Amino acid sequence: MSLEALARPPLAVTLLGPVDYLRSYEAMRAFAAERDADTPDALWVCEHPGVYTQGLAGKADHLLNPGDIPVVQTDRGGQVTYHGPGQVVAYPLIDLRRAGYFVKEYVYRIEESVLRTLAHFGVTGHRVPGSPGIYVRLDDPFSHAALTGPFPASDPFRGLGKIAALGIKVARHGTYHGVSFNVAMDLEPFSRINPCGYAGLRTVDLSTIGVHTTWEEAAHVLSQKLATGLAP
Repeated sequence: MSLEALARPPLAVTLLGPVDYLRSYEAMRAFAAERDADTPDALWVCEHPGVYTQGLAGKADHLLNPGDIPVVQTDRGGQVTYHGPGQVVAYPLIDLRRAGYFVKEYVYRIEESVLRTLAHFGVTGHRVPGSPGIYVRLDDPFSHAALTGPFPASDPFRGLGKIAALGIKVARHGTYHGVSFNVAMDLEPFSRINPCGYAGLRTVDLSTIGVHTTWEEAAHVLSQKLATGLAP
């Protein structure tokens, strides 16, 4: 490790708890606009009241029946997703140039942090090529066996349900937006959208697969895994 890396301050983790989505979105955009080469990296961890958020390429037809849940257009990548109580939302604010890795590796590191968080709770997570986020086996989320095919064309997600969604933005080498991790939610609002643009994709949380923990514990574990996993 270089002397420069040793001198760099650690990622500053802030557990914000419940916070309105628009408030956090505006704060992230301000942070990204104002940061310079000396701004320390940060990780904000929070929980939002119910809200649908659309990515830059989000298609209106993926919003099936939002009802009284507000919809916010954002500048992140990806399609529509839902944030609500019982979900841990983590926003890494990282200078990628200073960290020394590129966007593809940044996404990989976030996903790996979620996989390690799930492992902490005894759950095996999976990646799906071309579909960012983390998934678990619906038939046996605690199985450590590799997924085996063949999988029918009617099931592109191979018997998996989504437990963590990823949507990021990079501006002037600085990241914002991030990852949402489902802990103990009312999952009904996901049925009113095509989650992340995929019709019929099942969404799950820790509680529905038999893991009972608190938002605080899940937030602590995920934040520590991210702090470690995103280190230069």
